[in-house]
Amino acid sequence: MLKIAYAPEYCYSLPEGHRFPMEKYELIPQQLLREGTVTEDSFFAPSPLKEEWILTTHTRQYWHDLHTLQLSDKMVRRIGFPLTRALVDREIIIAQGTIDCCHYAQKYGVAMNVAGGTHHAYADKGEGFCLLNDVGIAANYLLTTGVSRKILVIDLDVHQGNGTACIFEKEPRVFTFSMHGKDNYPLHKEKSDLDVELATHTEDEAYLASLQQHLPGLIEQQKPDFLFFIAGVDVLGTDKLGKLGLSREGCKRRDEMVFSWAQKHQLPLVVVMGGGYSKRLADIVEAHCNTFRLAEAMYFR
Repeated sequence: MLKIAYAPEYCYSLPEGHRFPMEKYELIPQQLLREGTVTEDSFFAPSPLKEEWILTTHTRQYWHDLHTLQLSDKMVRRIGFPLTRALVDREIIIAQGTIDCCHYAQKYGVAMNVAGGTHHAYADKGEGFCLLNDVGIAANYLLTTGVSRKILVIDLDVHQGNGTACIFEKEPRVFTFSMHGKDNYPLHKEKSDLDVELATHTEDEAYLASLQQHLPGLIEQQKPDFLFFIAGVDVLGTDKLGKLGLSREGCKRRDEMVFSWAQKHQLPLVVVMGGGYSKRLADIVEAHCNTFRLAEAMYFR
């Protein structure tokens, strides 16, 4: 059975007029249930993450200031969300969901978080709608507990995973691969272990050819025993912030390629949703739902 992390806290309410589409976190589970792709038993609600695991990735000072709502105004502006207790609690639960998914992925091959992919969060600061780096925390959890010895982070969100790259810059047991828009946020890119920068308006065939060129070889060379996949749908041509030109079908083919490689090498795979900012909310939800549909079809039927 496909296991999916989801809790009511994911559906945090932002001030009216905020451009971040929080509604998708509620609509994705509703759509998957309505169409019968999954059942209620597929979903599990994570508990709040313990502080000890946050501190494997984030500095004690940053966590203290975040947890006590004492971040400077400048740091809050970098994050882009108004800082509230509910928002911090939400992030803690999402990060625990990604850790929980690791255990389900070991058992079933794949597990998914309706949220997550907060790859702009650094060890000592947040930015770009990201407070805590959930994949970073989960990867360090796997290394600390001895579950994994070599991890590959496959970041296919349209924006470079700058926070993740910086966190693992000196950690050889985590290989960060980011394929993203060259002319997009963040303006200053960090150095992932492998960065593939794509020209503005890159469409399906060029995008998929680039992924085919790089990812299979990485798996062969690095020999990971665990995979994280940040499956942002902000690669769509309809995305307001993306600057690439993928169709919904191209985005689906991207996901299928990642799932196929994970299955071929029998590697546990945790999938987190990443970004998506298309003008029509239906485009965001449908593209994300395709990722869940593929996982269910490829792993459990």
